[in-house]
Amino acid sequence: MTAPRVAVLIPCYNEAVAIPRVIAAFRAALPDAGIYAYDNNSVDDTAAVAKAAGARVGRERRQGKGHVVRRMFADVDADIFVLVDGDDTYDASAAPAMIALLCEERLDMVTGTRVGHAALSARRGHRFGNAVLTGLVSYLFGAEMTDMLSGYRVFSRRFVKSFPALSGGFEIETELTVHALELALPIGEVPTAYSERPVGSASKLHTFRDGARILRLILVLVKDERPLQFFSAAGLVLLLSGFALGIPVVLEFLRIGLVPRLPTAILAASLVALSFLAFACGLILDSVARGRREMKRLAYLAA
Repeated sequence: MTAPRVAVLIPCYNEAVAIPRVIAAFRAALPDAGIYAYDNNSVDDTAAVAKAAGARVGRERRQGKGHVVRRMFADVDADIFVLVDGDDTYDASAAPAMIALLCEERLDMVTGTRVGHAALSARRGHRFGNAVLTGLVSYLFGAEMTDMLSGYRVFSRRFVKSFPALSGGFEIETELTVHALELALPIGEVPTAYSERPVGSASKLHTFRDGARILRLILVLVKDERPLQFFSAAGLVLLLSGFALGIPVVLEFLRIGLVPRLPTAILAASLVALSFLAFACGLILDSVARGRREMKRLAYLAA
């Protein structure tokens, strides 16, 4: 039986200090794997250093990790894909165990969950935001996860070649996770060591800006993938607001036979009408979402 082809995909931006160590570590852990480093408009010598270290170097001009991942997924062909950040914070020695789990249990995605968040401890906003966003996605899409924003993952070929990859930035990890959960794909987790970035390497993640973008993506994905729940919640808010404004007007009309606050009455009636419209939109879009989900499932099975 032929051994599966493994590709290590490393998105990198200004990682000239760290990238040689990353390539060397994965070369030692996965000696038969092809190693691909995709440079994303670095202003240092990341591309040249990666090439000198033995990686196959590609480039993506559109700035953002999501754009790089989309380009790598399109360009590289393999049976198993290892996606890892180029900042030398993830443990390359965990890759064989992640690949073994993927193969033995026939999974489509294995996430390397970070243990001993040394680097995250210095930036508690990152750790807190990760916990909140992971919990939110787990609740909304019905799965238990421990580290949704990990940049260390192993994928099957059919996952990579059927993943739409619409995000442009650091939201890509969220999109990867929700795609797997929405299609009910088999996934797993492996605890992996997580260390400090090397001296001279700086994090590109901005706690509040990127956290807000991830939260916005979660809301968009809920709207797209769970439209009935999304619009039902919006309709319930509108309905309750309409009742809160309209009940005093109705009681006043029953008491004196007049409607002195006509604008309030019109607003209340409009909110109630909008709530029913939101419920109707949710029902219609739920059927559309089901059709889209079936098409994505067929694309996944065909890969």
